[in-house]
Amino acid sequence: MFGVGRVLIAVVHLPPLPGSPLYGGDFSEVLDSALRDALAAEEGGADAVLVENFGDRPYPKRAPPETVAAMAVAVREVAGAVSIPVGVNVLRNDPVAALAVAHAAGGRFIRCNAYVDTIVADQGVIEPAAWELELVRSRLGRSVLVLADVHVKHAVTLGPPLEESARSAVERGMADALIVTGPGTGRPPDPERVRRVREAVPSAPVLVGSGVTPENAALLMRWADGAIVGTYLKREGRVDPERVRRVAEAVRGSRRS
Repeated sequence: MFGVGRVLIAVVHLPPLPGSPLYGGDFSEVLDSALRDALAAEEGGADAVLVENFGDRPYPKRAPPETVAAMAVAVREVAGAVSIPVGVNVLRNDPVAALAVAHAAGGRFIRCNAYVDTIVADQGVIEPAAWELELVRSRLGRSVLVLADVHVKHAVTLGPPLEESARSAVERGMADALIVTGPGTGRPPDPERVRRVREAVPSAPVLVGSGVTPENAALLMRWADGAIVGTYLKREGRVDPERVRRVAEAVRGSRRS
């Protein structure tokens, strides 16, 4: 997907942004944090970074304008500082905002948590975003990739089984890659779920989107093309290049079934 074999996408968790309940008022600290973590991820050998408004809890269904503007500035700073691709995820499910940020700020891909699935989460019922997202993407030239979750973490999915969601995301939607997660942040999926998605849509890249560590990478990567990792990479709240290096080596060194 990024011109290499298996990929490690390191997540850059932004501190609370303008528009969120916990924003502290000093945006320069947000930018400093984003740049430190992105540069550490690149130093450790990540193939890409995904900038996410992780600190904005509790998350709205869609981000307010001031949050979107702040993310655009942060992504622009990160994209100018690293030489690897930069992606955007706007929580809880605002892929249109993420796409706009990526398009304006130099991002190469976005993550969409509810692409073809209807989910129930702590924000209530969240409906799938594929139609609106792809309409906007067509207007912007389709230069930004869409990485779509299927049966995403921190939610209950309403509707078809996992395999049908995966097929719908690619065959009825236009997702460029699929993401399989466990039940929550830092918790890996059952490897059987990864296998099921891989076999349902063998033509699409499949990424594991939670809970990957050096210890379980060999098992999870048997049916996957890469991993999106955030929690494991941190030491005392900051991305640690050595932890990035360890998980990158484990992800790339695993054999595919």
